[in-house]
Amino acid sequence: MTTKLYTKDEIVEKAKEIAHMIANTEEVEFFKKAEEQINENQHIREKIASLKTLQKQAVNFQHLGKEKALKLIEEKIAKIEDEIDETPIVQEFKQSQMDVNNLLQLVSNAIANNVTDEIIESTGGDLLKGETGSKIRNSQPGSCS
Repeated sequence: MTTKLYTKDEIVEKAKEIAHMIANTEEVEFFKKAEEQINENQHIREKIASLKTLQKQAVNFQHLGKEKALKLIEEKIAKIEDEIDETPIVQEFKQSQMDVNNLLQLVSNAIANNVTDEIIESTGGDLLKGETGSKIRNSQPGSCS
């Protein structure tokens, strides 16, 4: 039995199909809705604008070596970041980011694990030991490797 060999282009094409599937999951839909709500929220937009202004000031103070002013600005930045983070829609958005990230990790791990298993199986290896067939065949008899 001959195993079909795939080209990189064929693999990338399948990856695009999987990307399309992921982009059309509940997790991604929720992420898009949460982002839209954040962008439509005037209060959050104002806080983000203030944050950006303060961050620019912090860079300037740091560049000029004004430590006391920098410390005050950093405290203001932290306060605004906390206020933004405490907003329920921002919390939902961050959770949705984690959910999408977890889905991507799940897919990535599934691919990696299955590739490893296929290599082991196709070489006559031992899945439980995680060893390829050539490793098993070339191990010295009686060794505990």
